[in-house]
Amino acid sequence: MSILLGRIVILVEDYDDAFEFYEQNLGARKIVDYTVGPQRYLHIGFDEGGAGIWFLRSPGHTGRQTNGEPAMVMYTTEFETLKSRLEQNGVNISKPAVYTDEAWFLHFLDLYGNEIVLVEMRK
Repeated sequence: MSILLGRIVILVEDYDDAFEFYEQNLGARKIVDYTVGPQRYLHIGFDEGGAGIWFLRSPGHTGRQTNGEPAMVMYTTEFETLKSRLEQNGVNISKPAVYTDEAWFLHFLDLYGNEIVLVEMRK
């Protein structure tokens, strides 16, 4: 048996604003973007593949779907580059960078207050 994580769901107020945040700060790209009836399906992903994000519009509920815990952990090989981009773009870094022999990591908030952990494994 094989299981592959496809998408996680992030609640957003506005699809386009959410995409712009992830595109500018993390280099996201659109994988799927279409509308059926009242429902828009906007799935985004990243250059290295793996799991993506499905935005689901849910006004009034954004930023609270994990009750204050991180919504996701993202792994990178370009920690310092992304850290600098987040800082330059004024993104709220909720827990500053930690550097250990095993990993470098920080926590930041997306446009709607979802906490994301950015990690570069060092070994």
